Amino acid sequence: MKNLSEFIDNKKIKIVFCDIDDTLTHNGKLPAEPYSALWTLAQNNISVIPVTGRPAGWCEMIARFWPVHSVIGENGAFYFSYQQKKMKRFWCYDQKTRNEYHDKLKKIEAQILKEVPGSATSSDQFCRLFDLAIDFKEDVEPLDTPSIQKIVDIFSDHGAQAKVSSIHVNGWFGNHNKLTTTKKFLMDEFQLNFDQAQEKICFIGDSPNDEPMFEAFIHSFAVSNIKDFSKQLIHPPSYVTPSPGGFGFVEFTQSLLKNL
Repeated sequence: MKNLSEFIDNKKIKIVFCDIDDTLTHNGKLPAEPYSALWTLAQNNISVIPVTGRPAGWCEMIARFWPVHSVIGENGAFYFSYQQKKMKRFWCYDQKTRNEYHDKLKKIEAQILKEVPGSATSSDQFCRLFDLAIDFKEDVEPLDTPSIQKIVDIFSDHGAQAKVSSIHVNGWFGNHNKLTTTKKFLMDEFQLNFDQAQEKICFIGDSPNDEPMFEAFIHSFAVSNIKDFSKQLIHPPSYVTPSPGGFGFVEFTQSLLKNL
């Protein structure tokens, strides 16, 4: 991983995909500085698309009220794009399939809460349409690594995907993830092929569930708290900011806008 100061190809970047938790936020809050950085990017005609594990209810608000082009939510289960006072919603699966997956996730939820002491269903679960989020750090005392792995293993035993973020283990059924929906979004909304658009796009994240994005993007970044997970990463980001969380995102923004 290179230092952010070594990034020099900033002038071609027109689209920024970014994680939210512990990438834009810091200690569980969204500080004024990274929120202002989102506005600065928008004012410089750089489109920002958060790509998050957070739920549909949150993403509706983010797409509508934040200075972003669109938002990809629940680890790629959908994207929302609010343009000219119209909300476009893309879903990976229809209602019938979502209901089937929901029933299977309820069984997994019961098993995890029984077998992993200290775990809890995330407080935003009621806003979710596609996945199950198990809290291991946000509103509970932090769980140890074996407990987190046990959560992942239970999802896997049921044939579900599971990704570890900085605060939750998110599990879901289906083949979607952050990267697959990012590629579809680029084609749908910008008419850009992902591979051919590499010089125009970048991603910044903070945790292991961002690893497919780190691997796929030529211009991949992480805030400095990624170092907490460095031993877990097979595909690390190309560049790392000096500071953690949202303050690292501000440094990333400054680097992107340097000499423009």
